[in-house]
Amino acid sequence: MSEREALDVLVAHIPATHTEEILKALFAVGAGAVGEYRECAFVQRGEGRFRPVGAANPTIGTVGELEHVVEDRVEVTFPRSRRAVVVGALRAAHPYEEPSFHVLVNAAE
Repeated sequence: MSEREALDVLVAHIPATHTEEILKALFAVGAGAVGEYRECAFVQRGEGRFRPVGAANPTIGTVGELEHVVEDRVEVTFPRSRRAVVVGALRAAHPYEEPSFHVLVNAAE
């Protein structure tokens, strides 16, 4: 049995209007590949909430006001060695100045 590279999982919250665009950017750098499958992702619709403060320059909303946005929680698996590239692709494609995301170590190996 061949040894497979360790995997991580990116979990990101994305305005629903930008989900497909960001998924394409993530898939282009190798995220969402699992064995013989490509463009694998889990997407769940929800509501994001935030209040921009101080010197924030929000893409959506107004400084000082609580904003509610229809967002998708997107999860994609990727090879651990691609972590910096995948996170970079997310940051480059995401419309928010402070994208909400985290990277998890996949312990399923």
